[in-house]
Amino acid sequence: MYLVVGLGNPGREYEATRHNMGFDTIDHLVEDYNVPQGGVKFNAMYGKTMIGGEKVILMKPLSFMNLSGGPVREMANYFKIDPESELIVIYDDIDLEPGQLRIRKQGSAGGHNGIKDIIRQLGTEKFLRIKVGVGAKPKGWDLADHVLGRFSTEDRKLVDEAIAKAAKAVDIIISQGTDAAMNEYNRKVPVQK
Repeated sequence: MYLVVGLGNPGREYEATRHNMGFDTIDHLVEDYNVPQGGVKFNAMYGKTMIGGEKVILMKPLSFMNLSGGPVREMANYFKIDPESELIVIYDDIDLEPGQLRIRKQGSAGGHNGIKDIIRQLGTEKFLRIKVGVGAKPKGWDLADHVLGRFSTEDRKLVDEAIAKAAKAVDIIISQGTDAAMNEYNRKVPVQK
C-alpha cells in the first residue's frame, strides 16, 4: 500500500497559490481515478484508490504547510506505511522553473518547511518526493509572499501541465518503479513561453 501526500494550505485564500502544488496534484489524481472522499482522519482529507494494481491512499494534510509532519506520521502509522518505500510526498520547489519536475528518493528539506516537519516527525530523510517547480522568488521579495502568491497566466499554463505530469509520475513510480519515473521526468524540459 502507498501513501501519496500532497502538501499545501487549506482554505479558499490559498487555492491556486504556488505553495499548493501538492494539493493541486492530489486533486488531479482524485479526478483521474474518480476517488471518493474517505473523510477526515488525523487532521487530513483522504481517499483510497487503486493505482498500478496497488492500494493507494491520497492525502491532503489540513494542518497548514509548516505542520504537515504530524498528520503524515499518524496516517503512515495507522496504515502501517513504510516511509522509505511506500510514501510519496508532492510539493512546490522554488529552485525549479515553473513547469519543471524533479523526483528524488531522499534528501534534506532544502528550506521547505513542510518537508522539514515531515523529516522531523518521521525521523528520516529517506522518502520519495515529487517536486513541482514554481520559480524563484523575485529579488527583494519576501519568500512567504512569493509562495503564497499566484502565477501569471503563462506560468499557470506550464504549472498545470507539470501537475498533470506529477500525477502521471505517481502512476509510473507505483507501476514501474522510481527509476523509470526519474528517467522520464528528471530531465530539463525546454519551456515553451
